[in-house]
Amino acid sequence: MSKTTTPVPTEIGSLLDCFSNPVVLIGLDYQILAANQAYKHHYQNENVTSKHCYEISHHYRVPCDQAGETCPVKNSLVSGSPQRVLHLHHSPLGQEHVDVETFPIRNEKGDIVYLLEHIRPSQMASSNPSGEGLVGRSPAFSQMLELINRAAPSDATVLLLGESGTGKELAARAIHEGSFRAKQPFVPLDCSGLSETLFESELFGHEKGAFTGAHTRKTGLVEAAHGGTLFLDEVGDIPAALQVKLLRLLETGTFRRVGRTESLKAEFRLVCATHRDLKSMVEEGSFRRDLYYRINTFPIPIPALRERVGDLELLTQSLLKRIAPQRPLMLQNKALTCLRTYPFPGNIRELRNILERASLLTDSDEILPQHLPEECVCKDNQNIKPQWESPHQILPLETIEKHYLQWVNAHYQGDKRSLANQLGLSERTLYRKLQSLHAD
Repeated sequence: MSKTTTPVPTEIGSLLDCFSNPVVLIGLDYQILAANQAYKHHYQNENVTSKHCYEISHHYRVPCDQAGETCPVKNSLVSGSPQRVLHLHHSPLGQEHVDVETFPIRNEKGDIVYLLEHIRPSQMASSNPSGEGLVGRSPAFSQMLELINRAAPSDATVLLLGESGTGKELAARAIHEGSFRAKQPFVPLDCSGLSETLFESELFGHEKGAFTGAHTRKTGLVEAAHGGTLFLDEVGDIPAALQVKLLRLLETGTFRRVGRTESLKAEFRLVCATHRDLKSMVEEGSFRRDLYYRINTFPIPIPALRERVGDLELLTQSLLKRIAPQRPLMLQNKALTCLRTYPFPGNIRELRNILERASLLTDSDEILPQHLPEECVCKDNQNIKPQWESPHQILPLETIEKHYLQWVNAHYQGDKRSLANQLGLSERTLYRKLQSLHAD
């Protein structure tokens, strides 16, 4: 690999302008050598060629890999192959999720002389308070979103794995909206509690007179999802007898309405979700092994809320927009501190219920600790002495850092971005440290 950067031909700028998305040519020292107009417009900076890529995208002083990020430029230089990663970039509109792909460019000797970086803003989630869709910016959320970004454009069957209330249907909708089927129907079915007759009727439909009460023909959800996405929620709750019928649908691509002899062609993309451990169910014999392999083409773990501690403030702001769009509701800092100490066994669904209840209890636009359920209310810790202050005891630095982060996270009144700046960390590194505290 060459240690110096080959001079860039003047025609390269015109070539980069052939791309509609932001694109830059980067040297081996991370300096931007050329940028297309889409990149300059996106970041509202005409002088990008005098800076490094990490200065523009992350506002860092060092390359991404030295600030706790996965750096596709560094990985391309090491591997010699294209690399792709989901990042949070700074833009004039705030932070945004972007899909970053880097391609090594070699000279006639085979040495890497440049890297082409292609940036595609993600439309599947927001890193700012939003009234709809997926919202988050924590490392656990970003890992999930990267998998969704990769799966969505394909037609692969996706299996969403996560606890109840984590937002699996929102993830399924994001996959659908990011696919070529986005303009076609998204059809959800909750599989829990369905009898065999009802399951067949819901999924495949029925003919008039097929059974008692079937007064008219009914179109099933498989037929309704034609050309689009069929989302089977809680697929782990399907009884064994019904698993055979689903497997037959997936293997043959055909189905029959109840009461009809001729088969109909099925054409849909399948996304499944479950809160159960399907692997253990397969070993126990309560879930068919062949069906498991059919639906487990591309598994995506959906993180629990306790794994997304850094997203709590962002989620509360977004949920309050959805609960009461006409009111400027906000959570008092003490109330937010209380929620940070609560484990949320019901995940985001429980958080929404807590906030909806609080919105009805408050007579103003501010939610206070007394508006939260009793199990969420924490004691007033404003006068508690910080746990790292122990003048007569020598403590490991790791312990002191842990105690200090716990204290500063509970007492700091600003947002995570300003806190990270004051601590001298990248925002992503701060989220990772806070997440590890919660895991402990």
